[in-house]
Amino acid sequence: MPRTASVLRTFPFSQQRPGIVSVSVSPVDYGEPTVFQQTFDVAADVDRVVKLASEFTHSDFAFTFEMFWDMYVSEQPPDGYEMMSATWRLEPQPVRMTVHGTDFDNQIYQEAGHIQFDLGLDSMFLQEEIELDDESEPRIKANVQKLVEFTQALEKNTGISGRVLWSESDESENLAQKLITRLQRVQ
Repeated sequence: MPRTASVLRTFPFSQQRPGIVSVSVSPVDYGEPTVFQQTFDVAADVDRVVKLASEFTHSDFAFTFEMFWDMYVSEQPPDGYEMMSATWRLEPQPVRMTVHGTDFDNQIYQEAGHIQFDLGLDSMFLQEEIELDDESEPRIKANVQKLVEFTQALEKNTGISGRVLWSESDESENLAQKLITRLQRVQ
């Protein structure tokens, strides 16, 4: 739990929806019902949530924390208004962090890692459908920069030994390469 708390403290919580909004604890594997689940009307701070979850610390348990971070999202102009550019807003986007115990789900941590973040669709970072212009380029850069800064802060502040940037995209090109390619177009 101390490492989990360290990772959570490193996370760049949304200014609009700060803190952790829910925590759940799963025993043995994902086929089993959760043994603890708490949703917070007002997002809770890291220490409070870690304290609640700590009583369930077992090597065959997994912990899921849900929170938000602020990302730029675009709203495309309606059909017939192609001359208008996209409108950008900084909005809270959901993030899920899962911590796998060493004996949870047939040692899934060996494949998925001890700590796994689900940051949503890779389109949030790539924005491939958006034409690059003076307004969209800095927003796309800011989203990718937030991802890069977060992963660097994790390495620096938590003592992790490795990281994997992965996407469920059907394409053969991995997410890291897709980000590099997109950012080269933005440069």
